[in-house]
Amino acid sequence: MQERIATLRGRLSDLGSVVVAYSGGVDSALVAHQAAAVLGERALAVTAVSPSLGAGELEECAATAREWGIRWQAVETDEMEREAYRANGADRCWHCKSALMDRIAPIAEAMGAAIALGVNLDDLGDHRPGQQAAAERGAVFPLVDAGFTKDDVRRSARHLGLSVADKPAAACLASRVPYGTPVTLGTLDRVGRAEAALRALGLGQLRVRHYGQLARLEVGVDRLAEVVDRRDEVVAALRAAGYRYATVDLEGFRSGNLNDALGSAR
Repeated sequence: MQERIATLRGRLSDLGSVVVAYSGGVDSALVAHQAAAVLGERALAVTAVSPSLGAGELEECAATAREWGIRWQAVETDEMEREAYRANGADRCWHCKSALMDRIAPIAEAMGAAIALGVNLDDLGDHRPGQQAAAERGAVFPLVDAGFTKDDVRRSARHLGLSVADKPAAACLASRVPYGTPVTLGTLDRVGRAEAALRALGLGQLRVRHYGQLARLEVGVDRLAEVVDRRDEVVAALRAAGYRYATVDLEGFRSGNLNDALGSAR
């Protein structure tokens, strides 16, 4: 891990100055932490604020930035004002990342900095139009350049003692909505409240997939029995968030599994 981290630090040093798109997840956290360590004031972490940001994520980003001594700021993005984003086609993430790049690009230009995203090698194999949008605008992926897999990222974060090393993956709330179902403020709010209530029950890594009045809950396979045993609490949490029906996916948590529908539609 020390050699891998040294490679990442070398790549960041070569960039000279960076603005890191910091979502609060372990990938972008590792990039931001190391950018600050290598570049100091020439590194800035920026967190996008929109209705698709999960509850508590903004506060956590601010707290970790303070903890690590990283220059940080929040910027509001306007993807919800974009019809193509709200339509929630297979290219939704492209429009979202374009909105982010529109906000970050002037900041980076003023600093003479590159825009860095926390993309790792494992991300390259999935349907990720957001990465394409960022690459089209000149963003760089230091973790990819340094040969980091997701496992490498977590191991490095633990090696460095980062508090987010084992933080569950937390993609934007819009990723809970099946393609073709419009993304609305009400839907994002419902999903956010449902997931926050379930996390308060201590269920760990989870997703609430939105199907109108029906919520499809994904948890780790090792937690399925617990969900069934605590079904009254789980159902109450989902109904309080606005869902009428509650189901559990027996395949368990799978990041990005709504992309499976894209393959079957082709």
